[in-house]
Amino acid sequence: MAATLTIRNLTSTPLELKKLEHYEAPQSSQHDYGGGLANIGSITKSFQTLLSNQTQPTGEQIAENAQSFSSEDVSVHTEPFKTSKTDLKGIERPNEILRLTFETDGERYRLDVPSPTKHSTTLVPLTPNPRHAYTAVFLPYKSHVSIFSSANLSSWMQELKDETPLSALSIPGTHNSPTHHRALPSVRCQVASIRDQLENGVRFFDIRVQPEDPEDPSKDGLILVHGVFPISLSGNKYLRDLINEVFSFLDDHPSETLIMSLKREGPGTHTDAQLSRILRDHYAGDTNRWYTAPHIPTLGEARHKITLIRRFALEDSLKNEWNGAGWCVDAESWAYNTPNDLCRSGDICVQDFCEVLETENVDKKIEYSTQHLGRAAGAKAHLPGDANVQDGQSPPKQPFYLNFLSASNFWKVGCWPDKIAEKLNPAIVDFLCCKHNELEGIEGQFVGDGGTGIVVCDWVGKDGDWDLIRAIVGMNSKLWLREHN
Repeated sequence: MAATLTIRNLTSTPLELKKLEHYEAPQSSQHDYGGGLANIGSITKSFQTLLSNQTQPTGEQIAENAQSFSSEDVSVHTEPFKTSKTDLKGIERPNEILRLTFETDGERYRLDVPSPTKHSTTLVPLTPNPRHAYTAVFLPYKSHVSIFSSANLSSWMQELKDETPLSALSIPGTHNSPTHHRALPSVRCQVASIRDQLENGVRFFDIRVQPEDPEDPSKDGLILVHGVFPISLSGNKYLRDLINEVFSFLDDHPSETLIMSLKREGPGTHTDAQLSRILRDHYAGDTNRWYTAPHIPTLGEARHKITLIRRFALEDSLKNEWNGAGWCVDAESWAYNTPNDLCRSGDICVQDFCEVLETENVDKKIEYSTQHLGRAAGAKAHLPGDANVQDGQSPPKQPFYLNFLSASNFWKVGCWPDKIAEKLNPAIVDFLCCKHNELEGIEGQFVGDGGTGIVVCDWVGKDGDWDLIRAIVGMNSKLWLREHN
């Protein structure tokens, strides 16, 4: 029996479904819906997924003169950030396409699902000079449509106000960010270059470095590593080149910031104190390009800069920086392999359960990841003008909710980073689309700002698939609405 249609509106505008049509798919665009939930990875890749820079306009697979075999005028009204479960028939057979016509502010937009491509699908405006832009995800095995506001991934932060605490944002990140080079399979965690990640919305980098000449304070060499291994089999790669790439991007997109978590790894006898000195003297001394104060900034304070999170101890002299408060956002103390830990500084709340020793443990990793998404969703940012924050008083601290989707087991092929990501990434897309920020068992009820925190991913951008990144960015809509009301 076919699932009935469910519509989730994750935009800041009300939407009304006005017409539902069923078409026969052209022979070249037939889809296979087999496999059910067990094949969620292949399903979310085969059908339209979430908000990509390479979105496809809807309707190309249906000829303009095509005749629907079923058509009905309907009225299904869905308020912003609400879900409507209907009694309307969804996909019933493999060679079928649904055409949905929505209306808002007197304008109509059309969506055909499922798409013939794996890329996201923008809704086609049916009136000239439309005021809105929407992108949809359709999960065919549930007949579930989620609609997001479209955004420009290369400069998505420009839509949010300067006063916004950076920790209130839903921020896509990558784990061992520069590991897209040819490397050991257990070392490589990414497929896209640094610039491609930035252009496609990633705003958090997880970086591990090894001091090259730790005993010589005049040397600035920091080798990019993953554990004890170099990130490339073709020779050392260096932090300096990565930083130059980031600054080039920020110069082109001054509305953005890049949050960078730095940790010391690699072989040798170097120390955290040596690393902190090298960074302060040779990299992060310019406060016009780096945010190094020991507290979470507002977006305005961080724009056009790298915001530095340190996972290393400081040399004693650096503890006196910023009038004795220290240096950089402090993430020195988080627990290893933790499902939920608040760092001593109170600035970082992290999920980093990383030892997935057997493939069966992936389900536990998914559970911990979705639980941490729930923690982030329940947080509500304190914005200027909030009634519960008096003038001159500091609002309660909202930490970065740092959520690592990464995990691996060096000794088991099925638990290498790419294999874990094949299962975890589609599961998180599904969760964000269907369940995120919705109270269990209470239809349409939401809490907090509905954010995700910083979600740190492996193997995003493979074959142009930025679905997960775009889903995360899309979860800033409720915060945006609060800022602009």
